[in-house]
This record gives sequence, C-alpha cells and structure tokens, in this order.
Amino acid sequence: MAAAAATAATKGNGGGSGRVGAGDSSGARKKKGPGPVATAYLVIYNVVMTAGWLVIAVGLVRAYLAKGSYHSLYYSIERPLKFFQTGALLEILHCAIGIVPSSVVLTSFQVMSRVFLIWAVTHSVKEVQSEDSVLLFVIAWTITEIIRYSFYTFSLLNHLPYIIKWARYTLFIVLYPMGVTGELLTIYAALPFVRQAGLYSISLPNKYNFSFDYHAFLILIMISYIPLFPQLYFHMIHQRRKVLSHTEEHKKFE
Repeated sequence: MAAAAATAATKGNGGGSGRVGAGDSSGARKKKGPGPVATAYLVIYNVVMTAGWLVIAVGLVRAYLAKGSYHSLYYSIERPLKFFQTGALLEILHCAIGIVPSSVVLTSFQVMSRVFLIWAVTHSVKEVQSEDSVLLFVIAWTITEIIRYSFYTFSLLNHLPYIIKWARYTLFIVLYPMGVTGELLTIYAALPFVRQAGLYSISLPNKYNFSFDYHAFLILIMISYIPLFPQLYFHMIHQRRKVLSHTEEHKKFE
C-alpha cells in the first residue's frame, strides 16, 4: 500500500506513489498511442473519475460545514469512495488490453493495495471508520486523484495546463507522507479488533491443513512500508526534477 500512495507521481491511465503516467510515457505514446476509439473511451473514463473524486471532495467539505467537526467524516463519503476507488480496477484492464502502456503487474499491485485498504481493512473493521487516520488518507487520496485524472484527461486532449502538471509533480511531497501516515495508523488501529474477532484468519486443524493469520499479515504489510516508502518517495523527487526541469528548458527555447 506504500506503493499505492505514490500515485501522485507514478500511476498512469492512458494520458497518477510505478505505473507510468502520461508525462512519463509521452514518448511511448508518440510512437504508438491508443486509437481514436480507445482515446475517446479513456477521456470519458478519466473525466468520470475526476468528477467522482470531486464529488468525494465536495462531500467532505459539506459534511464538515454541517457538523462543524472533522471527526467521523468518512461516513459522509463512504459509498462514493468505495465506488470510485473500486472503479480504478478498470485501470488493470486498460493495461492488459494494451490501451495504456503500463505494467499490468505493477498497476495491479498499486490498485489492489488501495482496494484492499478500503474493503479488507476500513470496511471490514468498522471500529476504525471513525478514526481520524482514515480521514487523513482519504483527503490525501482525494486531492491526488483529482489532480491525476485531470492530468490524464488534458494529456489525452493534448492540452495540458502547466499548473496541473506542476501540481501532479509537486503536491505529492506532502500528500504521499500524509497518505502513508493515514494508512499505517488505520491498519494499526484495526489490529486489536482483527485479533479479537479472528477476522479472515484460518486456524488448524482443518481439512486443507492450512492456516492463515490475518493479524500477522497486516503487521507484515505495515513492515513493508519501511523499505518501500523511501525508495518510492525519492524516486518521485527525481521524477519531479526531471519532468519540471525539462518543462522549464522547453519554455526557454520557445
């Protein structure tokens, strides 16, 4: 899931912390991009996803203004969050059928890690839904995805405003650590409830002679953030320098 948090600068969808995005694979698309039908579909998909995450953002603001508190805002956007984050599964299909030039394996890992956090942790352990840590990663994801899908939409239309490009390769500096912190704290908060309920765990003896400890599995996921976070974060910093410096040089020549 640390990799999933890197989507602000590394995910791609035909046009995000990895999955190669529009800015990262522009050379590949110039050689062989999606056909007109695929391009039209991808534009529609990205517009819908941008609108969906905007709905989530507006829902958060409206709920905050109505309640006067940021606590338990998750319940106000639970359904659209589940719907649009799960909708990202289509991005795996986009890679598999070749309309997006990104790795199917890496894309699957990044999408599934977020879907896992939404369904197998936040949805399954209802006690954590009121935790402030959930709001932390939801806000980080929401801002990231609005920028990311907007980036892909304008890139597919060959009209990318610099401000969106700048935002995509800059705001992750804050959003990535913010999202990772929220994810880790949410998983940590879920641990005692998972252990108490034996959630998704399989004990011996059973006819398959197989055991699985979901509590230990979640701990392993948390540990995996230790090597992944710094690698992805500094890779994104490098990508930012490369992409934005190239843009500045291009402007000078113009």
